Formats: sequence, structure tokens, C-alpha cells
Amino acid sequence: MSRTDSLPDGYNTVTAYLVVKDASAALKFYRDAFGAEELLRLPGPGGEGVLHSEMRIGNSVVMVADERVGSTSARAPESLGATSVTLHLYVDDVDTLFHKAVAGGCKVAMPLYDAFWGDRYGKVTDPFGHEWSMSTRVKNMSNEELGRAADEYMNQPSA
Repeated sequence: MSRTDSLPDGYNTVTAYLVVKDASAALKFYRDAFGAEELLRLPGPGGEGVLHSEMRIGNSVVMVADERVGSTSARAPESLGATSVTLHLYVDDVDTLFHKAVAGGCKVAMPLYDAFWGDRYGKVTDPFGHEWSMSTRVKNMSNEELGRAADEYMNQPSA
């Protein structure tokens, strides 16, 4: 018997798993807004909904499933009234992706700006309640430069 690798090919050590109220619609949205490629879709009980799916965004796999209530409950942000997780995307052109996501139905949670840590950065909330931050690195900084920039930022008078 051959040894099975603990990490499947094409996966990273940490993989996000999103629970939504309409996984089919979410998969289409993520394809259109973020360029996601669907890798796998398993139908739910009786062929209804999505029990489990996997999509690739850039070099990362993200799993998506429909909300389930019962002994193996998994709740969507809409059911909980909030999310405590933000998924972050590093991309070559954050302005284009940000505007495409908003045009596709995301709500702006934080407008794009040039952040003190060297990224052009912004956040959106998708139609399924998940928050996505996204950025493009515009300035490489050493840890010392980053520390000084953070101190300067934190010591600004409140507006």
C-alpha cells in the first residue's frame, strides 16, 4: 500500500471553508467577482443544494457549502447576523478586482486606500455575508520600517 500525503496536491496548510445560504449562487458569484475556478461540487441530500464544493482563487482552494442545521450544524453569516472572519486576497491589480467585486454585488466595507504597511488595501462584504479584504503590495518594507509606520499611524490625532 502506498503512503498518502497528509496534504492533498494543490492545497495549502490552511484552507478557508465558507458556509452560505445558497452555495450554487455563491460559486457563480465568486467565479464572476474573483475569478474562482470550480474544482468540485457534491450535491446535498436528494440532489438539493451543495453538500460540499471546492474552488480555486489564485493559488488557494476555498471550500463552500450550504448552511445545515441539525447534528452537524453549519451556519451562514446571514443566520448569525455577522461574521468574525475576513478572507484576504493578494492580487496584481487591487483597483480592478475591488471595482469588479462591487459592480458584481459586494458592499464596500472599507474603501481602497494606500495603507501604512505598504499595500493598496480595501474591504468588501459579499452578498452572502462574508468579508473579503484585498490588496496589492506597492511598497516593500523592513520590519523596522513597518514598526515606525505603525507607530506613526497609531499616534495620529483622531479625525
